[in-house]
Amino acid sequence: MVLTGGGARAAYQVGVLRTIAERFPDTRFNIITGVSSGAINALFLASRQTGLPETVRDLSKLWEELRIESVIRVDPWSLARHLLVWAFRLVSGGSSLSPNVRGLVDTEPLRELLARTFPHEKGGIISGLRQNLGRCEPEAVAVTTLNYTTGQTVTWVDGCEIETWARPLRRAIRTVFTIDHVMASAALPILFPAVRLGDSWYGDGGIRLIAPLSPALHLGAERVLAVSTSYRKTFDEAERHETVGYPPPAQILGQLMSSVFLDAIDEDALHLEQSNAFLRDLPPEQRHGYRIVDLVVVRPSRDLSALAARYEPLLPRGFRFLMRSLGTRETSRPAFLSLLMFERNYLREMMDIGAADAEARLDDIARLLKTPVTNVAA
Repeated sequence: MVLTGGGARAAYQVGVLRTIAERFPDTRFNIITGVSSGAINALFLASRQTGLPETVRDLSKLWEELRIESVIRVDPWSLARHLLVWAFRLVSGGSSLSPNVRGLVDTEPLRELLARTFPHEKGGIISGLRQNLGRCEPEAVAVTTLNYTTGQTVTWVDGCEIETWARPLRRAIRTVFTIDHVMASAALPILFPAVRLGDSWYGDGGIRLIAPLSPALHLGAERVLAVSTSYRKTFDEAERHETVGYPPPAQILGQLMSSVFLDAIDEDALHLEQSNAFLRDLPPEQRHGYRIVDLVVVRPSRDLSALAARYEPLLPRGFRFLMRSLGTRETSRPAFLSLLMFERNYLREMMDIGAADAEARLDDIARLLKTPVTNVAA
C-alpha cells in the first residue's frame, strides 16, 4: 500500500480504504508506505491491532471529525503574530536582531491530535506500531521526509528482515517510529515548521520525492496498490483557463504544490509500466534481479481542487481572510487551498468520492489482492 501526500486531500485515501475494508475485509498489507499526510494514514493502518474493517472505521471517524482548528491555530492573534514575525524578518536585511521563523502557522494542534491518535511511549514512540512490527504484521513500514539540512530525501523504515538503501540524494534509515516522524513528513514547506530528528531538521517528504513507489519496491513489494490524490484532467480541462488576468499568488502556489505532491505518482507509474513491458520480453535468467511489479493506482474521478472552492466559505473567518488575500477566490481550481481545506463537509465528500472510485475499480483491486470480492448487504 502506497499512500501519497496532498494535505487535507488525504481524506480521499480513507474513502478508498473504506471500500477495500468492506469488499475485502480479510486484507492485510505486508508493506505500507506513506508520505506527507499519507504518512498519517499509513502509520494508522500499521499501528492498529484490529482487523482492517475496524481499523478503517476508526480512521474514517478521525477524518470525519477533523477541522482546521485540529491542525493549526487559526485565531486572528496567532495568524497575525506569525505574519508579523515573517514580515519583520524580510525587512531586517539579515540583521542579528531579526527573529527566527519556523513556519507561517502554528501546528501544535496537529501534534496534540497525533498524540491522542497514536498511543505512545516515552519519547513519542508509537507503541502499537512497534508491537505489530515485532510480529511482522506488517512486514515493513516506510515514511519519507526531506532533510532540509542536507537536501537529501530520507525514508525512515522499520520492519522484519529489511534492507536499507543509499543514493547520493535519497537514502533509507532504520528507525523506531515516533510522532516526530509523522510531524516531519507532514510539514508542508514554508507553511508548517520543520521538525528536528537527530541533528537535522526535516520537512514534507514529497518535496523532492520523484519516485513515490520507490520505497515500497526497495522493501520488496511485488504487487502495489497506490492511492493518489491527483485528478487527471481531460484534454479540454487542461486547456481551460483557471484565472482571468495576471495569476494571483494562490494560483502560482497551487501549481508549485501540485508539482510537489500530486504529479510525481503519474510519472513514476509510467516508468514502472515501461519497465514491466521491457522485462516481460526477457527470459527470467536475463532480468538480472529486476522483477515485474503489478500496479494498480486509484485516483480521484472528480477535481478535488475545484471542489474545495465550494466549501471555502465555511472556513474560520481569520483563516479565510488570509487565504483570500492570496487570491484563492480568483481561481476556479484553488489547488493550494485544497491542501489546507480541513473542513469536515469537504473531507466527508472526498471520502465518499474515494469510496465510489474504489468501487469502480473492484475488478482491478481484486486481481491485485488475489482475493474475491465480498458482497455488501443492502
